[in-house]
Amino acid sequence: MTKSVHPSRRAPGEPRSIGYLYVLPALAVYGLFLLYPFGQAVGLSFLHWDGLTRATSAGLDNYTALFTDPTLRAPFGHALVLLVFYAALPVTIGLLLAATMSRIRVRGLTFFRTVLFLPQVLAMVVVGVAWRSILAPDGLLNDVLRGVGLDSLARPWLGDDTWALPAVGVVGTWVMTGLCMVLFLAGAQRIPRELYEAARLDGAGAVREFFAVTLPGLRGEISVALTLTIIAGLRNFDLIYITTGGGPGNATSVPAYEVYHRAFELNEVGSAAAIGVALTVLIFALTVTVSRLVEGRRA
Repeated sequence: MTKSVHPSRRAPGEPRSIGYLYVLPALAVYGLFLLYPFGQAVGLSFLHWDGLTRATSAGLDNYTALFTDPTLRAPFGHALVLLVFYAALPVTIGLLLAATMSRIRVRGLTFFRTVLFLPQVLAMVVVGVAWRSILAPDGLLNDVLRGVGLDSLARPWLGDDTWALPAVGVVGTWVMTGLCMVLFLAGAQRIPRELYEAARLDGAGAVREFFAVTLPGLRGEISVALTLTIIAGLRNFDLIYITTGGGPGNATSVPAYEVYHRAFELNEVGSAAAIGVALTVLIFALTVTVSRLVEGRRA
């Protein structure tokens, strides 16, 4: 009588402990250069410190000020407004462009995609300097408006309390749209052609085909695009620093710029650290929420 051999219950491949050893160097670097500085920032956020003299305990004062001080609340409100320009508009425009390009044969498509993706290659400092020149009172945009007889619309876009934040937001839309479009085009190529053919046999038009086939097939890419654009919008610093410096007044101040302003210009290191910690928590909460919503729908 042969003795039965029970298959091993261990998963094939190396033991899990060996897998941890593989990722240990990356975890060490992550902990040293990200987690440790973040822990230091959390500690500083509970202090009153000007960066030079002895620090004193602040308790929760720096965090309560985020809710009670209008000059600290405003940057977070501005950041949420910029999410419309950095995330909602680029994702919407990118979806429309991807759906159009995947359905219609366009001559020079490669060149068109390259031009739209070009802002992702440029340094944000270069983008800020170029757009600051375009939006200046004597810049290209106002020259075009005056040239077509719309003199009343010309204004100092970056120096106007009402229009400065939307003007910066438009630059963010221009930068992020190409990234979203490329992600969606790559995802659309994975959608089986049979689904489109079946939709057309059922009499679906372009709009119905988009909502029934294209949009569900791009859920993963939409999640990635929203995550990247939300992070870019909330940690926006260099564009604000180059174009407006948070002005006029504090009309375009955002949390990342406010961290720099308070730490290096006002010498309020504890307050700056509290803003940075709050911004990190906000980014984490929004990105996790977006990921959970998309994964929940896919499930």
